Amino acid sequence: MNSDAGIEELLEELTEIIEESKPVLGNSQKRQVEVDTVLAILDEIRDIFPDEIKQARIIVRDRQGMIEAAEVEANRILEDAERQADQIASEQEVVRIAQAKADQILDDAMVREREMRMGAEDYADQLFANLETNLDSFLKNVIRCRERLNSNLTE
Repeated sequence: MNSDAGIEELLEELTEIIEESKPVLGNSQKRQVEVDTVLAILDEIRDIFPDEIKQARIIVRDRQGMIEAAEVEANRILEDAERQADQIASEQEVVRIAQAKADQILDDAMVREREMRMGAEDYADQLFANLETNLDSFLKNVIRCRERLNSNLTE
């Protein structure tokens, strides 16, 4: 058994153990397996599973941090634009130009924040889709193994 193995690899190892095990004398549908080995693999799967969920949460939290940093940057840019607009107050044309520039900076910051948020959400969605696929595969393999074991017990 490999302690660095992922859930998929451990499930494959479990499947191989069952497929390569000797049949019970007189019944080819029942298999003889070393219970300690199978239980050890199941324990490893239980140990790894929470780590993958923790990793997904960390990634989502990191992405949220990036979004918050973008919002802070947008606010800083907005404050800078407002300060610049306040300094230019004497001539109406100069004030209008400053306001247009501030609006453009704000619009640019909002677009950037939206793009970063969408990127973070897309990344989180991809991560959760991958996790969902892995969990689905894990569940199917567990069901298949249980069906094999159960069919071996009934025969």
